[in-house]
Amino acid sequence: MIRRVYILIAILIGIAFGTHAETSFTTIPPRTVIAGNKFNITFRLKDGQGSGLKAPEVKGCTLLFGPSTSTMQNYQWVNGKSTSSTTVDYSFTYRADSPGTYVIGEAHITSGGKTYTTKPVSFTVLPPDKAAQAGQSARVDDISSQSPDKTVSANDVFVRIILNKSHAYEQEAILCTIKLYTKYSISSFMPTTQPAFDGFLIEELNLQPQLNEVEHYNGQNYMTAILKQCIIFPQKSGKLTINSGKYDVTVVQHERFTGFWGGTRPVEKEIKVSSNSASINITPLPQPQPEGFTGAVGTFSIDSKLNTASFKTNEAASLTYTIKGTGNIKSIKEPEIDFPSEFEQYTPQTSVDARVTGSTVTGSMTVEYTFVPQTVGNFTIGADKFVYFNPDTKQYVTLSTPSYNIKVAQGAAVSSTSNVSKQSIASKNTDILHIKMGDLGLSKTHTYIFHSWWYVPLYILLALILLAVILIYRKQVKLNADIQGRRLAHAGKVAKKRLKTAKGYLDAHDNDKFYDEMLRAVWGYLSDKLGIPASQLTRDNIAQQLQSYGASENLTSSIIEIIDECEMARYSPAKSDEQIEHLFRQASEAMNDMENLKRAKR
Repeated sequence: MIRRVYILIAILIGIAFGTHAETSFTTIPPRTVIAGNKFNITFRLKDGQGSGLKAPEVKGCTLLFGPSTSTMQNYQWVNGKSTSSTTVDYSFTYRADSPGTYVIGEAHITSGGKTYTTKPVSFTVLPPDKAAQAGQSARVDDISSQSPDKTVSANDVFVRIILNKSHAYEQEAILCTIKLYTKYSISSFMPTTQPAFDGFLIEELNLQPQLNEVEHYNGQNYMTAILKQCIIFPQKSGKLTINSGKYDVTVVQHERFTGFWGGTRPVEKEIKVSSNSASINITPLPQPQPEGFTGAVGTFSIDSKLNTASFKTNEAASLTYTIKGTGNIKSIKEPEIDFPSEFEQYTPQTSVDARVTGSTVTGSMTVEYTFVPQTVGNFTIGADKFVYFNPDTKQYVTLSTPSYNIKVAQGAAVSSTSNVSKQSIASKNTDILHIKMGDLGLSKTHTYIFHSWWYVPLYILLALILLAVILIYRKQVKLNADIQGRRLAHAGKVAKKRLKTAKGYLDAHDNDKFYDEMLRAVWGYLSDKLGIPASQLTRDNIAQQLQSYGASENLTSSIIEIIDECEMARYSPAKSDEQIEHLFRQASEAMNDMENLKRAKR
């Protein structure tokens, strides 16, 4: 007890003398707003005590009530130093009256004798779904329209291939986006056949699909995720087609159940989805093509420079040629430089540094030409022309590099040392090592492997390894056949993933989505853990199933309390952040306790 008091005193002293961050005041706009729906605008004051806040007027929206205030404190003690922070969120609830893009004006608050002002932030209000279809199809903002008795139609979940151009020239950059549109939450998404890009070179972007944006398309609102995005370069003219892809998708619907409280539970349904095919007309490059054109399409600049100002015979020098710009820079051919015949030349070294920016590829191509003058005198390295086609102006552009007049002085006489130097240059450029001459000490003695002492033990060891592989394989086949066992083994992982998603909504103060995700996590976990389909689980039989599994009365009561709390949250007044965080911790602890249980024998 005394030890705990000392620790508490130390923490309080650290907090009193700890480092506090600077006060800030920011606006957190709504992520998704649909006309006719309510939404929240939150103003966040960090490390300060505020007063005098008034809600700004937002055109096209009606203020319903606010502010509702929530406070969160954070203390850290690291290496004897403490830091503390306090966050106060002021939330105002509005109703979106009409679609459009609106601006959240400046908000002012007084803290510590100073006035803090937020910056204006814009957000978009999407139109509602068409009234003609509102009662026939699911809606992203209404789980009551996502019941299992409704068929998931091709208008509810689909994949689009989107091109940013309807026509282009050969080798011109085209942005291709493969995008998922859905009115349902997605629990799994598996491509079975990827779209085929025949006739194109591809530069793929590195991205992680996230289903977190809402888009209005063809009169309906959809949650969207970019599955794949790439820059494609057509290699021939004519009509080129990107073939459709096929996907196995598991959507989450919501089934109502009866009981003391009533409510909904998630039900998964597997469907198959195909994307559209996309075609684009490719125009051939204009004829006649100018001399020196090697296929560069885009916008480029060139530069060249010598690495030294003095030249001597038998000493290596280099000319660096740099092309910068946007377009098919990775497909550009090396320029051919006109070197004097008295110069010994080596294979040029090329490096390309390119990245995707916007809807094209930007970067640079560097070519280093190594040469060795063999004769004293005055020489000229000829000028070079670089020709590319600009699809914006629809014209060929010719760029020139300067010629170089150089004077070669007498260098060191040719010797074995200089020969070695020249050979090292050739080796660097051709990656071919020198042939070593002389006595290499080769031996003609042969020893058969089966005469070695380790042959029999090695044979036995390999046989044992083969036997172990066969046993492991048979065990894995048996495990794969046990579908229920796999679901039980992965129940905890799936639940933790869903709880992580719920934690994200909790941190974003999106309580509605938090409760929905918590329900999905609990129902899905119980379905996997108990080996009972979610459609057969009810509040009435959960207690019986948990007791049969071996759960204690306290654990059973805790899980039922979590389900009741999430169901009631939609009909009861908003709870404080502390209550919501307590519910999240309670759910995490309950699932951990379930994971530590040993299933009762039946």
